[in-house]
Amino acid sequence: MKFILDKSPGTAVSRAPKPNGLSLDKLKVRRKFWLNIHLYLGLSAGAILAVVGLTGAILVFYQELQEVASPELAVVQVPSGQRQQPHNLDDFIAAAEKCKPPGSQIFKVYYPRKDDVAYKLLYYVRDAKRADNGDGYYVFVDPYTLRVKGVQLWHPKGRYWGRPLVSFIMQLHWCLLLGKTGGVAVGILAALSIISVLTGLIVWWPLTGKFKQALSFKRQAGAVRLVFDLHKTVGFYSTVVLSVVLFSGVYFNLPAQVSSLVELFSSVHRPNAWTGMDSTDYGSTVQPGVKPLGYTQIEASVQYHYSSGKFWMLEAPQQEQGVYKVWKQQVSEISRFVGYREFIVDRYSGEILNVYDSGAGSGGDVFLDWQWPLHSGQAFGWTGRILVFLSGLACPVLFITGIIRWLQKRKAKQLKKGKSNPQVTALQDGGCNPDLHVSNPHCHSDKI
Repeated sequence: MKFILDKSPGTAVSRAPKPNGLSLDKLKVRRKFWLNIHLYLGLSAGAILAVVGLTGAILVFYQELQEVASPELAVVQVPSGQRQQPHNLDDFIAAAEKCKPPGSQIFKVYYPRKDDVAYKLLYYVRDAKRADNGDGYYVFVDPYTLRVKGVQLWHPKGRYWGRPLVSFIMQLHWCLLLGKTGGVAVGILAALSIISVLTGLIVWWPLTGKFKQALSFKRQAGAVRLVFDLHKTVGFYSTVVLSVVLFSGVYFNLPAQVSSLVELFSSVHRPNAWTGMDSTDYGSTVQPGVKPLGYTQIEASVQYHYSSGKFWMLEAPQQEQGVYKVWKQQVSEISRFVGYREFIVDRYSGEILNVYDSGAGSGGDVFLDWQWPLHSGQAFGWTGRILVFLSGLACPVLFITGIIRWLQKRKAKQLKKGKSNPQVTALQDGGCNPDLHVSNPHCHSDKI
């Protein structure tokens, strides 16, 4: 871009080419419109997005953090030369039953993700006479010794204080400690944040085609320009991953609304990714004089019919006619990215009543099945997890630099009202008019 300097001090007139057949002035007007939308969305939703993003970055390591935070409960000693567990699931549950909280009933079993991790059994108190009715507790069992390593309150009903740190962070991330209302609010704000991210990309787009300058930091720049460069580069490089993570977050907090949207393009055969198949749609056939099968027998039935994969979770029936729900992950023949299989099993006969293969249903089901692996980064192993972690950290960085940038421009405008000064104009534009990526003759001396 060439400049013609006027004889008046501190003035410069630019002759810009007409990109894409439109005048630069018209493009600037359109850009100003999107800039205002980006600004108001950032000011209204940015702080909450920063909290949700930061907690989400932490929760990328959700399982590892539980083990780090409570190693005395979650971590076990593997006997020398022994990797095979000598006991079965019935043994683990029998041990947990002796130490379970009074009035509680087993709800779910979490299988160890590796050899040195304990079995984790979730119990809920089901006694209306007790003050802790509805609270959820984890009972940790050593798979080698059958020793109960401890009991931990994890889901205190109706309150957020007094729970473990990792559980607290999860609730803060999901609903801002405001229950279902907070969950809906976070979902709406995540949708607005997608618009903010996309408008940020529009505002970032260099009108003069100087993409190299738009994607880099200015050397030896001052604080004002550094803040601007940090905001635009972090925003650009995190756009794709952050947009994907935000959309999946909208789905998990507003599953019915997103499913309805997806159904406009493809059929969807299950409620949402949180609950999977609805166990209330199925029932076990009660046989007179026949006792329900044990947990180990249910495992054996699933393993006999579907041997591939690794047991992941098991949900116990809550009523006489209830059914088991069993999950197996790492099912390679389905998908290397979202390969898990879900089963509904009759508690009396062991008959498998239904099977759901993730990533193998309709187009809508496959699309929704991808949301959790993408949201957590699990789909692409450690590479995916690191990318999601960095996108979470980008949220507070974008909010803080955006606020600083806004305050800088406000200050510059206030100063400009008092006097006309080229250096003040340079300050308002980030030192080198970075909003348009046009060189400024004052930049060489300002060092902004």
